Amino acid sequence: MTLQTEAEAAFDPNADRLREECGVFGIFGHADAAALTALGLHALQHRGQEAAGIVTFDGKRFHSERRLGLVGDAFSEVSVIEKLKGKQAIGHVRYSTTGETILRNVQPLFAELHGGGFAVAHNGNLTNGLTLRRNLVRDGAIYQSTSDTEVLLQLVARSRKPRFIERFVEAIRQIEGAYAFVGMTNKKLIGARDPLGIRPLVLGELDGCPILTSETCALDIIGAKFVREIENGEVVVISESGIESHKPFPPMVERPCIFEYIYFARPDSIVKGRSIYERRKQMGAQLAAEAPANADVIVPVPDSGVPAALGFAQASGIPFELGIIRNHYVGRTFIEPTQKVRELGVRLKHSANRSVVEGKSIVLVDDSIVRGTTSLKIVKMMREAGAREVHFRISSPPITHPDYYGIDTPDREKLLAATHSLEEMRQFVGADSLAFLSVDGLYRAMGHAGRDPVRPQFTDHCFTGDYPTSLTDVVGESAKQQISLLAEAG
Repeated sequence: MTLQTEAEAAFDPNADRLREECGVFGIFGHADAAALTALGLHALQHRGQEAAGIVTFDGKRFHSERRLGLVGDAFSEVSVIEKLKGKQAIGHVRYSTTGETILRNVQPLFAELHGGGFAVAHNGNLTNGLTLRRNLVRDGAIYQSTSDTEVLLQLVARSRKPRFIERFVEAIRQIEGAYAFVGMTNKKLIGARDPLGIRPLVLGELDGCPILTSETCALDIIGAKFVREIENGEVVVISESGIESHKPFPPMVERPCIFEYIYFARPDSIVKGRSIYERRKQMGAQLAAEAPANADVIVPVPDSGVPAALGFAQASGIPFELGIIRNHYVGRTFIEPTQKVRELGVRLKHSANRSVVEGKSIVLVDDSIVRGTTSLKIVKMMREAGAREVHFRISSPPITHPDYYGIDTPDREKLLAATHSLEEMRQFVGADSLAFLSVDGLYRAMGHAGRDPVRPQFTDHCFTGDYPTSLTDVVGESAKQQISLLAEAG
């Protein structure tokens, strides 16, 4: 997870949001592999904006370009793409949940191993990565990054299995947590998904060439066809001989991350046959049924609150209006801020549309509340724009527990819902009323009768505290201590 100072958190307009995980993309056998990978990464940009990288293989050599910043800044020049020769490529967009934002942590990571080169890109987080790292370093391993992804490279390198796929499988059997890996050797493209399917990975096809990627929107941007989802616990190996499927883990009931549906996936993506856009509208409709409000207008907090607000408006019969206008061109830094500027920081990203809210009773709809500082500022902004009443509705349950599977959440004591009652939260954000979607309501919006307490259908620990895997690295240690230890190890 990435840590910030209090001043940085107060000023950064993204600091009070859930941070995206990462996005992966790989293609095998296409003459335009690098260019198509860059386009695919463009479509996955919402999953990580700190860095991007592409590795290709041209039949003789691997080529790597890894840059800090956005995909468009890193790979828009023809000269950069021309350096990435070859018919097979993998790429990655990154938000750093483990490891600093420095060039040596930018993926795909690459190493020369016995039998040839191996590049790997990872979406997710290993919950025993630090423990494995300590053991490997103690045994003489040399690390080049502070990313947990490098653990996989080290484990593959140390395997004594004769075939590469056997070495890869032996490595992933030793790791815990959430992952969608896309790897590449000089002959193969490899995809792997964790046994519970927490992180997403799909298989597509373009001009007969297989593709692996995080979301279907990356297939749409290049005109590729969706084939199927990689199953939980599945390893796929793509080569000139075709596609092989391996099942190295005992069968388990899939538990995909519920936040893919609430927040992370792009609205036009399809996950497990479900339209993300339609699911978010259903969350809003369910929220309207559970927590109605007598108001004049429904106002989404853009952009992630828009589909849920539409669903709320349609279910309640209250008009939907854009009462907040988002500035899409805000960077992570602006100027060296004074306290006054920090207090106004939310206005860099959101502006009130006074003509919509003035004199009105409004319902603000957002997807989540994390620390609550941004929600407080948005409610205040609506009142300053003349709103008569401000009712706040959240289209997910209260976030009471941190994530360890690739989402950057604060320590539990900094999660507003973990330390405040509903009424205390309402007072904190300054709303006339506040309500969240219930856990059962969230499941109903997903097409289930409710949450099965024995066999829940999703990974929903942020709301329930029900972590579906071992948390080897974090037992007895806070997230901040984990990062300190990781930095020391690096």
